[in-house]
Amino acid sequence: MRTSYYVIGLLLTSAFLYSFTFFQEKKPWVVPDKYEKMANPVKADAESLKTGKALWTKHCQSCHGKTGLGDGTKAAQLDTEVDDLTSAEVQKQSDGAMFYRTQEGRDDMPSFKKKIPEEDDIWALVNFMRSLAK
Repeated sequence: MRTSYYVIGLLLTSAFLYSFTFFQEKKPWVVPDKYEKMANPVKADAESLKTGKALWTKHCQSCHGKTGLGDGTKAAQLDTEVDDLTSAEVQKQSDGAMFYRTQEGRDDMPSFKKKIPEEDDIWALVNFMRSLAK
């Protein structure tokens, strides 16, 4: 009987502590003003969208999914919730903020400074991410 109470207590304590992982607030991802106000110098034309899509397929799709919903094949393995890039919350960000977050990364989101060294390519990727919401 004593063992049963111990097991039940242990299970309840574990469940209580585990529940906090579901209710953690997303920590803010502050973008420096320099980037927040930065305009995208790459026109969202067919060529930039083609470049952006190729980069998306190579670097982003495995986590963010084919259409940007955050449902990629690796998403469930991550500790960080993968953003739905089609959401109004993400789409209301400035192009500069999207550029900064892509270039710098955070937590499970890697930095792409070395993987995508040409800034115009990251801007093309931002253009493609914008096209996902349409």
